[in-house]
Amino acid sequence: SHGTDRGRCLVSQAAYFSQQPQDQVVVSGQSVTLPCVIVGYRGMVQWTKDGLALGGERDLPGWTRYSLMGDPLSGEHSLLIDSAELADDAVYECQATQAGLRSHRAKLTVLVPPTDPVVDGGPVIRVKAHTPYNLTCRASGAKPAAEITWYRDGEVMETAIYSKDGKRELAVSMLPVIPEDKDSGRTYTCRVLNPAAPAGRQTSVTINVQHPPSVTLSVQPQTVMEGAKVLFICSASANPEITGYRWSKGGVPISEANGDSLEVTVDHSYFTDPVSCEVSNSVGSTNVSTLVDVQFGPRLLSEPMPMKVDIGMDAAFTCTWTGNPPLTLAWTKQGSSVVLSNGNTLQLKAVTQEDAGTYTCKAIVPRIGVAERDVTLTVNGPPITTADATQHAVKHSKGKLECLVGSSPPPDKIVWTFGDITLSSGSSGRFSVQTVTSDHGVLSSLVLSETLAQDFQLRYNCTAWNRFGTGTALITLKEQGRILTVSPSSPTKTSPREGGQL
Repeated sequence: SHGTDRGRCLVSQAAYFSQQPQDQVVVSGQSVTLPCVIVGYRGMVQWTKDGLALGGERDLPGWTRYSLMGDPLSGEHSLLIDSAELADDAVYECQATQAGLRSHRAKLTVLVPPTDPVVDGGPVIRVKAHTPYNLTCRASGAKPAAEITWYRDGEVMETAIYSKDGKRELAVSMLPVIPEDKDSGRTYTCRVLNPAAPAGRQTSVTINVQHPPSVTLSVQPQTVMEGAKVLFICSASANPEITGYRWSKGGVPISEANGDSLEVTVDHSYFTDPVSCEVSNSVGSTNVSTLVDVQFGPRLLSEPMPMKVDIGMDAAFTCTWTGNPPLTLAWTKQGSSVVLSNGNTLQLKAVTQEDAGTYTCKAIVPRIGVAERDVTLTVNGPPITTADATQHAVKHSKGKLECLVGSSPPPDKIVWTFGDITLSSGSSGRFSVQTVTSDHGVLSSLVLSETLAQDFQLRYNCTAWNRFGTGTALITLKEQGRILTVSPSSPTKTSPREGGQL
């Protein structure tokens, strides 16, 4: 037995590696052999992978792609790995257990080429014009992680942002873009490579730049007379396609219009209320509007309001017109052609009773038309008493004296005074007073039932009162012949009420 021990001892001294595994790099899918040849050893040989024993049999049951190669009698125990995978990436050691021999630790590095890169959203990516977008390319499963390069129409893009997830061997590259309309149809290519695929693999995508409609609105003709026809044309381009047109005027929808043109008969309102065309697609909508240069005669925007003011106060009238082309304004007083103002407002300072009357505001639109409005000014003041200084009657007949009291406010009372008689209403002897109110004022008549000689000697005083004071007229009564003949050339004034006696 001692001899046997010495024999073992000799064996152990004699055994040595004539070939040992070395570090190797292999691309996945290739087969690889890790050599192990031990001289002068007949015992059990086993391999370890990352310190884990693979087993003693040569066909390595449980490791379908692993087996030992060569002639064991010649000391060959090489490890063959068929069709290497990422799982085979490890540190291997060949061990002669009974001799206590261990080979070099050999690192097997398995390189994995990247698969075709995936660009999110491809092959055609819809993006919005002028809206930042990140094109994202993912390369997975590669070892080492793939390098990623972006190209636009063949030109390298330098602005990409690269990141990787070491656990999943995932590399991602993001290329920020701000697409313009003109970029539609451009090709972006993502190219990935690593040592296992030095030629690289690539995937291309096209971008389809979507934008809301670009719109122009024109009107034909641009300048027209009120009542003429015009055509609005709304031309638009869009991606994706236009889904609809909406027309409105002054913000109010025109329900019957739904195409790219609109024909209307225009009136003055098209001069101030814009017509707008809103064009939509699935991205958004664009609204464009225009006015029409409609020519029209004067239109009253604000009516002048009649005024009643006390004497000595200020008065003002305003009247506003519109027209196109621009109009001119003129204020006049009825009975005079003097222009008092060319503005919308007529100012009258410290009015007198002579300022009372009707004022006219006249608007002129050159070549198109003219219009005017009248407005009255009433001036509150003392009564204005008017009467013919000489009035006539026939002796021993019925007679009448008349006195007209104008102005505002109306008289509180009118009194006739003559001789020693004072009479404001009713009758006294042969005399009676009648009062009639008309547009022109209050007409007071002193009626004589029968005239006598002394009536023609008196002076008649007609006095009116209101809160501002009094107004007086003096009248004399002249005797008139029973039959008055008037030649056509005679300057004698004949009032209508005398006409029946001619």
